[in-house]
Amino acid sequence: MLGPRKKGKREKVKLSKESVQKAKGIFSYLKPYSFVFAIGWICLVLSSLSGLAFPYLMGQLLGGESTETPTNMADTVSLINLDNVNDVALLLLVLFGAMSVFSFFRVVLFTNVTENTLRDIRNDAFSKLIYMPMDFFNQNKVGELTSRVSNDITQVQETLRTTIAEFFRQIITVVGSVLFLVLTSWKLALIMLSTVPVIAIIAVFFGRFIRKLSKNAQDFNAESNSIVEEALMGITNIKSFTHEIFTLNKYKKATEEIRNLNVKSGLWRGVFVSFMIFFMTSAIVFIIWQGIKMTQGPDPEISSQQFFSFIMFTIMMGASFGSIPDLYAGIQKSIGAVENLMNIISEKTEFEVKQGSLQPTLEGNISFENVNFAYPQRKDIEVLKGISFEAKKNQTIALVGSSGAGKSTIASLLFNYYDIDSGSIAYDGNKVEDISVEHLRSQMAIVPQEVILFAGTIRENIKFGNVNASEEEIIEATKKANAWVFIKDFPQGLDTEVGDRGIQLSGGQKQRIAIARALLKNPRILILDEATSALDSESERLVQEALENLMEGRTSIVIAHRLSTIRNADKILVLEHGKVVEQGTHNELVQIENGVYANLSQLQLN
Repeated sequence: MLGPRKKGKREKVKLSKESVQKAKGIFSYLKPYSFVFAIGWICLVLSSLSGLAFPYLMGQLLGGESTETPTNMADTVSLINLDNVNDVALLLLVLFGAMSVFSFFRVVLFTNVTENTLRDIRNDAFSKLIYMPMDFFNQNKVGELTSRVSNDITQVQETLRTTIAEFFRQIITVVGSVLFLVLTSWKLALIMLSTVPVIAIIAVFFGRFIRKLSKNAQDFNAESNSIVEEALMGITNIKSFTHEIFTLNKYKKATEEIRNLNVKSGLWRGVFVSFMIFFMTSAIVFIIWQGIKMTQGPDPEISSQQFFSFIMFTIMMGASFGSIPDLYAGIQKSIGAVENLMNIISEKTEFEVKQGSLQPTLEGNISFENVNFAYPQRKDIEVLKGISFEAKKNQTIALVGSSGAGKSTIASLLFNYYDIDSGSIAYDGNKVEDISVEHLRSQMAIVPQEVILFAGTIRENIKFGNVNASEEEIIEATKKANAWVFIKDFPQGLDTEVGDRGIQLSGGQKQRIAIARALLKNPRILILDEATSALDSESERLVQEALENLMEGRTSIVIAHRLSTIRNADKILVLEHGKVVEQGTHNELVQIENGVYANLSQLQLN
């Protein structure tokens, strides 16, 4: 698992063999577009080589036959070789045209390949997230996961589209320039090359350091996104508790950390770049000084044409070499983003972890036999302790108990969200681990206490239960759910927008839409998780009536606080501290002297 972010561990992250392998994994997404990508690289090489011809041709144009070094502008102009000026000018025009064409195709091809690749990565990353086991979301914050699919993708996008191409273009320029310098004068070339090892060592040192700072900044950025998302999702709680300042200070603390890390990163990168500029500029001045000396005397070591070309190649190489560390730092910065994305993509999905393949037609018979369970993140706290019960086809089983007794955990296990520690859960005699997860859940539905509606229309939210449902089926479901009563009064009817998380609808309206959604799915097994506990009396009556329509002809597991809603249940299980302490019908349980259920019933009646 990715796990929650831990600052101590993040600070010690190093470029290990495993992380390099994960970073390499992203390039497997380039494989389907390798042919186009290869053409893009060819255009990159050709445009870079074309650029290398420019200093040489300028040397041919500027270098005359005189062996005297120019001392002013007039002397420099007099050195222009007028014999080949037309030919060189024409070649330069052709050269610039070729560079433009190659650069155009390189940019277009690289952009297309990058966008296609990132589309695939986005789809794979979200596909992985959507199919992750429930425990994955217990360990990772939604805001951080969202950041991985947005901010980290953007970082990778910039690297794939421009940074890598520019980095290798500068490498080609440097290598080509060095070859020309060596062929022209190995003495001058040796002076230039003597700077490379020093710069390379500094680049590696600074690159690792900057990468660590950048990755920490990315982690704090993900944390700040998480704070924003949680704050906006729980805005009513923030306002009702007047926690605006508290939440804002929490966000400010995270953004201050981001600012400090990025400023620190920028400071060190500035030191590095400044040192590089000073070092490279000094080297170029020294080389020019040595080159001028080599053109002097009766038997000069290099001609004026070579001298001019040498100067231009040296300047070009210096500029390219000076930009390489910054590009390298950019690539290093993106490695953290690549690792985060590949961590998500390499995770095993729920369907990879759960290997069940049976696809029986469920009748609705459920059995729990001595089930023990503790959540993976809290193995030391056992939530269910030897739970056993049976639900026959079309029966209604009610779960009653205080908060933390294990009611919602039983509902989660019915959906096979988690693996039990011991015991067995079976549907019509088939063990839950042997049944296909997708097949099992396709025959189940839940109406939760807190209904989550998606931004969109009422129609879209109801069709979530069956995307292929007809208009008549949708309307019929809303009528059975007592939702048509208010839907038909909306000007847009089923096309009414519900707002973010259904904020434009009341609690009772959202519950009835959730019931209509469940009716449209037509499940064999239904789970009702305290579906009426937060409603007023009128809404509760309408929702309860809708629930009775929904429960008809189905096996139903009802989690309830209000005992009045489960009087007619076929069996009531009373839970305490993860154990079934009482079970029976309502009439049987109220007869138990000093019984848990009897006491609860008496308290609610009073």
